[in-house]
Amino acid sequence: MDIERYKANPKTAYLAKTYEELSDEEGRAMILAEMEKILSVEEASDEEFPNEIIVEVRAGAGGEEADIFAKELAQMYMLYAKKKGWGVDKIDDYFFEIRGRDCYRLLRLETGVHRVQRVPATEKMGRIHTSTASVAILPVRKKSTVEIKPTDIEIETSRSGGAGGQNVNKVETAVRIIHKPTGIDVRSTAERSQLKNRERAMAILTAKLEKKKEEEEAAKYSADRKSQIGTADRSEKIRTYNFLQDRITDHRVKESWHNIEQVMKGELEEILETMLNSSAYDK
Repeated sequence: MDIERYKANPKTAYLAKTYEELSDEEGRAMILAEMEKILSVEEASDEEFPNEIIVEVRAGAGGEEADIFAKELAQMYMLYAKKKGWGVDKIDDYFFEIRGRDCYRLLRLETGVHRVQRVPATEKMGRIHTSTASVAILPVRKKSTVEIKPTDIEIETSRSGGAGGQNVNKVETAVRIIHKPTGIDVRSTAERSQLKNRERAMAILTAKLEKKKEEEEAAKYSADRKSQIGTADRSEKIRTYNFLQDRITDHRVKESWHNIEQVMKGELEEILETMLNSSAYDK
């Protein structure tokens, strides 16, 4: 038995200490059973709400303004993650990884199409523009339920652009993986080695295929269930950010909040708490 496994976990460390001090075999067996119970409950919770996610933000309808809004949303989530003390790693444009306790539980309901209404800085006539961006929150699970066959994927490499030193720009470190059966393609460019980018890209692909499988299974019980990303059309929205009225409205729970500027700086606590406490969602 690996007692270090129990000593390393804060929830079982005190029991592990007692286990080592006991000489009574019956008492040790009872403590061992209790430690296993605690860890199994924790592991089950981690599978449902893993502590690692991949966030994808993608520009939708609205041209340049949609691209700007997508960047702002990505920055908003990264700032929120840093406020929570979570780890944040960029994978590619609009793609980043978050690692931290409860990150999936807290952010999972951000999935969907977000709409912005405002006068862009480049608008000379003062007209209000409506643009969209889609957000996907992909959980990274320890135990994958999908099998990716080597014959089902096509791997491409290229030079990474942007900052990162001479090695990043001169060596083909960027990796793109295409899953031929589904047409899903993913990229990773942030790492300095091709191997690391390949590992990252495979993790993203696995997470996307996991989500696709979950939605296909859910569709058996709900014929009109929509995919996570959707079409990013203006009419297909979960939340609207109206800058002129300083109001954010979530259309699923029919709630509104103000102080958009602070929200865009990562002050998401009030919105996320409202979403999680809504009777529309399972806790």
